[in-house]
Amino acid sequence: MRWYLRFPRAMPVGIFLLVSAITGLSVYAIEQVETQRAEALNRQIALSASSAMERLASANTVYLRAGAVLMSMQPRMNSTGFHEFAAQLDRDASLRGGGAVAWMQAVEPGAAAAMEDKARADGLAGFTIHPAPQGRVALPVIFVHPVDAVQPGVYGYDPMSDPVRRDAIERAVRSGRPSASGPVQLQSASASGPRTGFGIFVPVFDGSGAERRLVGVLARAFNAQGFIEAALGDDRARGYGIALIDEASSRLVPLAQMGRQVGEGHRIVTRVMFADRPMRIEISPPEGSTLSNLSLLTLLFGMMAAALLLVVARLVTQQAAEDRAALAWFEEQASIRNSLTRELNHRVKNTLANVLSIVTLTRRRTDDIDDFVTGLIGRVRALSATHDLLTQSEWGTTPIRAVVGAELAPYAHDADHVLDMRGPNVELAPNDALSLGLAIHELATNASKYGALSVAGGRVEICWEMITDKLARIEWTESGGPVVPELRRRGFGTELIEKIVAHELKNPVDLRFLPEGVSCSLVVPVRTPAPFQLRGGQGGEG
Repeated sequence: MRWYLRFPRAMPVGIFLLVSAITGLSVYAIEQVETQRAEALNRQIALSASSAMERLASANTVYLRAGAVLMSMQPRMNSTGFHEFAAQLDRDASLRGGGAVAWMQAVEPGAAAAMEDKARADGLAGFTIHPAPQGRVALPVIFVHPVDAVQPGVYGYDPMSDPVRRDAIERAVRSGRPSASGPVQLQSASASGPRTGFGIFVPVFDGSGAERRLVGVLARAFNAQGFIEAALGDDRARGYGIALIDEASSRLVPLAQMGRQVGEGHRIVTRVMFADRPMRIEISPPEGSTLSNLSLLTLLFGMMAAALLLVVARLVTQQAAEDRAALAWFEEQASIRNSLTRELNHRVKNTLANVLSIVTLTRRRTDDIDDFVTGLIGRVRALSATHDLLTQSEWGTTPIRAVVGAELAPYAHDADHVLDMRGPNVELAPNDALSLGLAIHELATNASKYGALSVAGGRVEICWEMITDKLARIEWTESGGPVVPELRRRGFGTELIEKIVAHELKNPVDLRFLPEGVSCSLVVPVRTPAPFQLRGGQGGEG
C-alpha cells in the first residue's frame, strides 16, 4: 500500500506493463512451440514429397531395365513387341508421369544407309538418320510409344547428336545401368510448345563379357512438371512450393516448379537419385499467419486482463488518494478550528481587557452615573465600529482612511463643520487599527463637546503620511472652535490616549491643548499580521 500512496499514477501503469510483459512472453513461448511444430511438419512433407518422386523415378527405372532384359533376349525387336511392352507402362498407375517411350537401335559407322533402307521397307516412309552420323555409332529412334505423341522428325533422330543426351547414354553404356540425363527440351503435341524435362536411358546388349555388343537403348522421356504432379497426386503437397533441380548441372536452374517459392533461407532441401543422377528437391513452406490462433487468444485475454487490472489499480490508487486527501482535510479543519478557537479566545481576552480598562478609567473620572453610561457606550461603540471594519477585512489589514472615516461618520454630513481627511493608502494591523479607532473616537468626542465640532464653522484636519517604511504619522488638528483654556481638568480621554493608546501602539502620543484648538500626533506601526499556523501556531497578530 505504501507504493500505491507514493506512486499513485505509476503503479497502475507498472501493473499494466508487467501483465503485458507476461502476456508477451507467453505469446513468444507459444509461437516458439508453433514454429517448431511447423518446422517438423514442413520437414515431414518435404521428405514425403521427395520420397514420392524418388519412388516414381525408381519404378520407371526398374520397369525399363526389365524391358531392356526382355529386348536383349529377342534376336530382333519388332514394332508389335515394343508397343506391347510400352503399353504396360501406361496401364500401371504407379508408373505414370513419364512421357513417350522410345527404342533407339545402334548403327555402326558405314551401315547407316542399309539401316535406312530396311526401316523404309518396314513401313517408315522417308526414314532418314539425322543429323547424319560422322564416323560414330548412331542411335536413331526406330519405335515410339504412344504413336500419337510422335512429333515430326522424331523417327530417325539420333540423340547422340545432343551433348546432354549423349552424356547420359555414354554413362549408361559404360556402367551397363540406367542413367538419367540433365535438363533437355521435350517436343510436345500441345500448343504450349517444348517443355523442360529429363530422360532415363537403359542400354541393351547382345552377348556378354568381351563379346558384349550394344544393340540399342531403351529410353523414356519425363516432362518435369508432369513428373512432379504425378508423384504428388491430387494433394499437390497442400499449398507448398516445390522445385526440382538437376544438381549435376553447372547451372542450378529448376527443371520444374510449382507453387509459391520463398527465399533460400526458408526452403527445405532434400537430395534424391534419379537413375544414378543426383537431383535436388526444394520445398517452400506456405506463408503462415502472423500469430497462431492460440497466440491470438492468449494476447487478447492477456491484454484484457492487463486493462482490467489497470482500471482496478487506478480505482484503488484513486480511492487511496481520496482517502488521504479526506484525512488531510479533516486534520486541516481540526487544526483550523483549534487555531480559530485560540485566536477567538485571544481576541476576546484582548477586547475584554480593553473594555475593563475603559470601564475602570471612566469610573475614576466621573461621579455622575449618566455621564459614566454615556461615555462607556460611546467608547464601546467605537470599539464595535472598528471591529466591524476588521470583520469585513477578515481580520486582515485595514486602511487608515476607513478607521478614521468610521469614527467620524456621525459628523461627516453636518454642513456646519468641515472635516478634511487626506493621506496615502496605508494598511494597519488589527490591534493597531483598534487603538487608532479609540484615539480618533476620543478626539472626536472631545471636539464635539468642547472643540471645533461643537460650534458652526469649526474645522478638523486629519492628515497622515509614511515617515519610514514601517511607521506612519497621523496628525489631528482643530481650528475655528472655542478658545481652549489654559487651566483645564485632565479627563478620561487624555488618559486613554496618552496611556492605553500609546502603550498599544508602542510609540508616544503628542497631545497638545493649544488656544486655537487641540492637536494630536500619533505614530502608528505599519505591521503585517502573521498568517494562521495550522499546526498549533497562534492565529493573527497578537
